[in-house]
Amino acid sequence: MARSKELAPGVGRLSRSQVFAKRGLFKGPKKTEKPAAEPTPEFVEKTVGGEKNGGKRLVPTQKAPRFYPAEDVRQPKKSRKSPKPTALRSTISPGTVLILLAGRYRGKRVVFLKQLDSGLLLVTGPFRVNGVPMRRVNQAYVIATSTKVELGDFKVDEKINDAYFAKEKKNGSQSAEVEFFEDGKPKAKEAFPESKAADQKEVDKAIIAAVKKTESLAKYLSSSFGLSKGQYPHEMQF
Repeated sequence: MARSKELAPGVGRLSRSQVFAKRGLFKGPKKTEKPAAEPTPEFVEKTVGGEKNGGKRLVPTQKAPRFYPAEDVRQPKKSRKSPKPTALRSTISPGTVLILLAGRYRGKRVVFLKQLDSGLLLVTGPFRVNGVPMRRVNQAYVIATSTKVELGDFKVDEKINDAYFAKEKKNGSQSAEVEFFEDGKPKAKEAFPESKAADQKEVDKAIIAAVKKTESLAKYLSSSFGLSKGQYPHEMQF
């Protein structure tokens, strides 16, 4: 199916005979004029000098390994692949308004801030406008719109990275039920860290100031995205 575009699951654009003709297997194997390389022999006969060592011996062409594993266990092969940084979509740049398609805030419009080292996008509502805090989203689950917020010289602090959103590891010895009910009472909800709340307010302050410069942009961000009857996403321009 690599040469034949898939029209439906299991149904290709080209028939089996057309794919066979495209591949050109009927032309037969290609012949090369170069002679086949002779295989290297496993042993080579060498003359050993000396009074007591006179004669000839068969010496292996490849030396045997000096050390052998203690247990006959198959070792996993080392991967030589190096992860490449995720390419940012050309339609997304700092200040672009995105529409979230999945997750807790699906349907919300958010402002793109920057791309993190993991390839995820750092976005914010802002929180005071539509209730979406700073969070990471995958660019595969967003729609990039033509609307853009002019952020100017604003830059996100370097401390807001992937480690900033990492959750603390809890003790795995206790079960979830025992952890929830401590001393026979439901566990109180942990308060949101004040440092992160201050970071959110600082980012929102700069973005809201830029949003106010454009008329009705705050209402556009606070409204949720949805489709009505007869509307098709592939025919719409965002």
